[in-house]
Amino acid sequence: MAGYKAPLRDMRFVLYELLEADKRLSTLPGWEDVTADLIDPVLEEAAKLCEEVLHPLNRSGDEEGCHIENGVVRTPKGFKAAYDAFAQGGWSSFTCAPEDGGQGLPRTLGLMVQEMACAANMAFAIYPGLTQGAYAALRVHASDELKRLYLPNMATGAWSGTMCLTEPHCGTDLGLLRTRAVPQADGSYKITGTKIFISAGEHDLTENIIHLVLARLPDAPKGIKGISLFLVPKFMPTAEGKPGPRNGVACSALEHKMGIKASATCVLNFEDATGFLVGDLHKGMRAMFRMMNEARLAVGVQGLSVGEAAYQGAVAYARDRLQGRALDKPRYPDKPADPLLVHPDVRRMLLTARAYVEGARALAATISLKMDEATRSQDPAFKEEAEDLAAVMTPIIKALFTDIGFDVANIGVQIFGGHGYIREHGMEQYVRDARIAQIYEGANGIQALDLIGRKMPTNGGRALRRFFHPVAEFLETHASDAAMADFIAPLAKAFGRLQQASGMIALQGLKNPMDAAAGASDYLRLFGLVALGHQWALMAKVAQAKLAAGANGEDSFYKAKIATARFYMQRILPQTGALLSAIGAGGKVLAEFDDAAF
Repeated sequence: MAGYKAPLRDMRFVLYELLEADKRLSTLPGWEDVTADLIDPVLEEAAKLCEEVLHPLNRSGDEEGCHIENGVVRTPKGFKAAYDAFAQGGWSSFTCAPEDGGQGLPRTLGLMVQEMACAANMAFAIYPGLTQGAYAALRVHASDELKRLYLPNMATGAWSGTMCLTEPHCGTDLGLLRTRAVPQADGSYKITGTKIFISAGEHDLTENIIHLVLARLPDAPKGIKGISLFLVPKFMPTAEGKPGPRNGVACSALEHKMGIKASATCVLNFEDATGFLVGDLHKGMRAMFRMMNEARLAVGVQGLSVGEAAYQGAVAYARDRLQGRALDKPRYPDKPADPLLVHPDVRRMLLTARAYVEGARALAATISLKMDEATRSQDPAFKEEAEDLAAVMTPIIKALFTDIGFDVANIGVQIFGGHGYIREHGMEQYVRDARIAQIYEGANGIQALDLIGRKMPTNGGRALRRFFHPVAEFLETHASDAAMADFIAPLAKAFGRLQQASGMIALQGLKNPMDAAAGASDYLRLFGLVALGHQWALMAKVAQAKLAAGANGEDSFYKAKIATARFYMQRILPQTGALLSAIGAGGKVLAEFDDAAF
């Protein structure tokens, strides 16, 4: 199977050289110690765990999968020990609040750890990842009593969390859900209903599982305005915070899936299960969206992670596999053939993968750092700016990164050829694992509708301006910089297309929302490509400065950065032209196609 090495050098480039995250974080209250002296050992220890413990279980976990015995789900061999090592190492509590027993470290560092875990073993990483999302939702919306009882155990990883939304008859349209919550005299509720596709809904990794369940009261308003959120534990906690009697929730089946087979995807039946209200009655979607937004960013990182793992495997194979000769002259005349790496089309695929993955890492870290700064800032204007930017970038990161992850995994298979299509080298698993990320936590088409329907028009387009203004300022500042011409000119052209497309979508939305919806996915892709282009221009500028200063013996690293940035500008960013053309076509050709002809 293809190996995995954590891309620590590139992570350090993003953190220290591109963003100066160590300097920015260490100036914030409570994070004074978050300097390179702390960050480097954290990254190295995380890399060691992911490379030596999690990655070796990736293929065996996929082959064994989870299985159910009398309602009890067993994870693959080695997963329990790996989970214990993960939790005991403090990785579960990494970004949790100190008052809950957490380490309170910035999410920017958590992002890097999360990337490594997902790249090493995506199915494993889902278990602690979901817990982090549930923890975040409870920390904001739960009562003090629920927080005291549940959050410390969730922070340490002793208890895990899920989110239970989907039902057999409703997925995206949660207004149709039927799970019922009946009030009880003691203030609790009895929850009854069936939830499907529940990741980590039942397993043997933790002593308790805390389900966040969407349900409605018998007299609740119809649609999403009548949905409330409830905390439903697998075992009712004792006064001492230990698992007590079994609650009325059980796993009746495991889904047989295309990928992430070591992640238990469950059908959960709630039968008069005791639940506790989280947040306000009939405001469950507001509370759940907190978890969903966390999850959408996390799923975007899954796409980036699988892309990184697939890229590494493809590069290694392209170096070793001897096939044919370079078209101009043999590069290795002493060998029977040249390696795949010499062929232009293989180089095109590898550079495409590299440009996507490294650009995505930079963008994800940029947004995470902005969010970290906002949590510690006392400036309301800065907090508003950061929250606006995060809001508009969340659907883009989720959809674009997961599309990229699937594309890069397929590139890996293509480079391996027939050897990629069989199980031996592990490439086909990356394709299967990556595919779900485009679907769950809101299918990518839904992310596109969210972008144009909610994020664009809110507050008169203020969120879009949080991205547009810095890009415009960067372009203006470097317009006459000859050294940056290869990056500024293509970015300026693509940014102009994004501005034009934004106007088109806004006008279409006013005239005929169906036209705007028809171009939504193209618009999200265009927006995302420009966002990555901006990151690549920034990275090229940093790399140029490092080379000019001497590069400390790392000339090849910085030259590769600049060359990859140039490839992105020349071979990927021009896609924005075709996307703009498609957006401008509107939705007429879709609307007029006869339903019966499908």
